[in-house]
Amino acid sequence: MKSGHHHNSRNESGVSTTIEYVIISGVLLCLFVVVLLLVNANIMQGPAERLEYSAFTDIGNGVSTRIVDVYSIAPANGTIATSFDIPDDVAGQDYFVVIGEDTDLINQDVSVYRGTITSTISLAGIGATRPVTGNTTGRGMNRIRYDSRGVS
Repeated sequence: MKSGHHHNSRNESGVSTTIEYVIISGVLLCLFVVVLLLVNANIMQGPAERLEYSAFTDIGNGVSTRIVDVYSIAPANGTIATSFDIPDDVAGQDYFVVIGEDTDLINQDVSVYRGTITSTISLAGIGATRPVTGNTTGRGMNRIRYDSRGVS
């Protein structure tokens, strides 16, 4: 009788080891999934948004500079136009550029945005003498046009 009882003890030992293995593996798998979700949100998305903001600032500065350049050589009577290219996309996605959207004509801005990320750059005060408006995206060639009659 004793040998049969001893045999059951060894079976229970094997089952408890297997259950322990399954429980520990399950807990580790859950922790791994949680870590993967946090890595995407904190380690990858944050730097990508900082990169996009920096790129938007650079694009806004470039557009602002081109507008000021056209303003500085604008004829008293006549028309001038120029074409320029900005990056087609930032981090693989489209973006928008809005110029002079503010109702305050003295402090006009160039806003470059996508979703919740926005960069706003001043137009260096040229809106005080000549209002500037317009919008574009990064796709294709972009155009700045000045007409002394105020017609675009």
